[in-house]
Amino acid sequence: LYQAVGEQAGIRALMDDFVRRLKADPRLAEAFKEANAGNLAQQLSDQVCQLAGGPCVYKGPTMKEAHANMDVTRTDFNALVEVLQLSMDARGIPFTRQNQLLALLAPMHRDVVNVR
Repeated sequence: LYQAVGEQAGIRALMDDFVRRLKADPRLAEAFKEANAGNLAQQLSDQVCQLAGGPCVYKGPTMKEAHANMDVTRTDFNALVEVLQLSMDARGIPFTRQNQLLALLAPMHRDVVNVR
């Protein structure tokens, strides 16, 4: 999967696009308005790189820690996934590879969504 999504450079380009879209999406912009885009893209890149089997090591907070002070709903989470899919489409990542990546990220749902 790591090679299929373009290795470190491809993952970083994907995450840069993703963060730009998050900050522009009317459903999510408020939650990301204060986020440092470069730092967020780097942390996401490290995390995705590691999950996809690359050499990166994610050293940021756990997803539970990172989202503890945010009121994240299932609707918010689903919107974020939709934005990620748009970014993956824009980067030309094949649908089967998108599904593989989403399957790796899906377990984070229980640590990110904290408003039932």
